[in-house]
Amino acid sequence: MPEPKNRRSVASRVLASYLIIMVAFVLVAGFSVLAQQRSAEETHLMRSGYFPLALAVRDLVARQDTWNSQLNHSTAAENPADIRVWFDFALRIGRPKTFAGVRAAIDGAFGASEDEAARRAREELMHETSSIEQDLADDAELLSRLFEALDENDLALAERLRDDLVTRGSQASRRLRTLEQRVERHVDTLLDRARARERLAIRLLVALSALTLLVGVIMALYARRVLAPLALVTERAKAVARGDLEPRPAINSQDEIGELSATFEGMVSAIARANEQLVAAERLATIGKMAAHVTHEIRNPLSSIALNLELLEDELASVADAKEGRVLLTAIEKEVERLSALSQQYLTFARRQPLEFESEEVGEIVREAVDFVKREFEHHEIELTLELDPDLPRARADEGQLKQAVFNLLRNAREAMPGGGCVTVTVKRAIGGGVDVMIDDEGVGIDEQARARLFEPFFTTKSHGTGLGLAITRQIVEAHSGTIACEAGPSGRGTRVWIHLPPEEAGSQQAPPRAESSILPGRP
Repeated sequence: MPEPKNRRSVASRVLASYLIIMVAFVLVAGFSVLAQQRSAEETHLMRSGYFPLALAVRDLVARQDTWNSQLNHSTAAENPADIRVWFDFALRIGRPKTFAGVRAAIDGAFGASEDEAARRAREELMHETSSIEQDLADDAELLSRLFEALDENDLALAERLRDDLVTRGSQASRRLRTLEQRVERHVDTLLDRARARERLAIRLLVALSALTLLVGVIMALYARRVLAPLALVTERAKAVARGDLEPRPAINSQDEIGELSATFEGMVSAIARANEQLVAAERLATIGKMAAHVTHEIRNPLSSIALNLELLEDELASVADAKEGRVLLTAIEKEVERLSALSQQYLTFARRQPLEFESEEVGEIVREAVDFVKREFEHHEIELTLELDPDLPRARADEGQLKQAVFNLLRNAREAMPGGGCVTVTVKRAIGGGVDVMIDDEGVGIDEQARARLFEPFFTTKSHGTGLGLAITRQIVEAHSGTIACEAGPSGRGTRVWIHLPPEEAGSQQAPPRAESSILPGRP
């Protein structure tokens, strides 16, 4: 059975549905993993970068405030040498270490980022930090002069130097607080962006989860719809098992289920035809046995009647005034002959003789049959024409039986034209091999209802027919592994009956298969 075009596999569609669900799941899972990874990175950056930077800048601001506070009390100290030690420590160790910590924190917060804004923020903060540290570098010289003035008890100079240092310290504090605010703004901006990404991630995660659920539901419904015809096939199989062999249309599905349904319906049709043929064969076998028995019982009395008729006819031949009796005897004799022919036909149908196949020229067999009946056709004012193709292929056939089939068809053609006409017999090479024999008449044809039963045994539209002529012809043709069919004539009137015989190679098999006749429109 050829596969339908655009055939879609059930397995591939179910697999595609599963893959769609998996893709949706992978997208959701992948996005969730990326979101978690991004969140973890930002958390780590906050912990190891932004918070240490904010603390380092705040510590620097606090140290500068402490520096300014110590400067305010430097001129009033009872022992300037002690406070000088604190300032010297702050200048040599405290302040450089604090600024270095701020620069390290800036590197830790912005150095590893590939974001252009983060790189610009790092450069600005580094530049501002270095600028503040550079401006505070002159504090060492001023402090030295301050403490020298205190040692010399030059209080006015000391206070003036102190005021300069306090002013410089206040300016540095303002710049450091501005730096702290900028760091806080950067941190707040990054926190806002992180929170925005987190909210977006939650929304997308919820949306993708809902989409995955929706896709799963849709694909489940789709898979159920794809597999639904399978339940119909199962129900159909159960109905067939209960004996329902009525033909049903196959499921219109371009996949394995549709193919299975079409194959199953074909099998059901084949079983129904086999059952019909079996019933018909059993009926014909029964009829054949009855016909053989009845024919056997009739033929002996008919033979006796025919013999007695001959004796009676001889007796009446010597009687001068027995003319009416001789007419009656002639009529009885014709009826006996008709009954004898009828019984012979029944016996022929009931006891089909085995065929003896040989390589034959089908054209010559048909020519001999046509020549044999030509005079009879001329008597009925019917023109009989034979058309033979040259170089016809040979076929394995039983000459006598095949000739009998042609006789039967010619007789039917003659009886279909009681007013005369033309019968054309054509023998030609068949397309695909073999021989076609066509018999066209110009009769009245037959109605469509009778055409369907044309080759059934005992079916006839004639008042005097037995309905066995075409049935016997069909048996002969099928025994030759051929086909017989009947259709309307090519000109729209009359009937065409044709026989197709397979080529010699196909017919040379030991057991030729029984060909199924094509019952087309025609007439018995």
